[in-house]
Amino acid sequence: MKKHSTPDPDEMALIEWCIEVEGFLVAAGATLRQAQDHIEEQAEWFTDQFYDGRTPEEAAKEALN
Repeated sequence: MKKHSTPDPDEMALIEWCIEVEGFLVAAGATLRQAQDHIEEQAEWFTDQFYDGRTPEEAAKEALN
């Protein structure tokens, strides 16, 4: 039986940050599915934005440009 590992704090912070980005993308007119797909497709870029200290709102605005 495989044990489920608990994500580390950095991973949880990134997930929560992406959820916030998702909200800004939806507020700008994307559907929830479109926002989720975009974040998944551009996961490396969004991860870089997170570690560079961008706010979710800043990352969403940049993603929309």
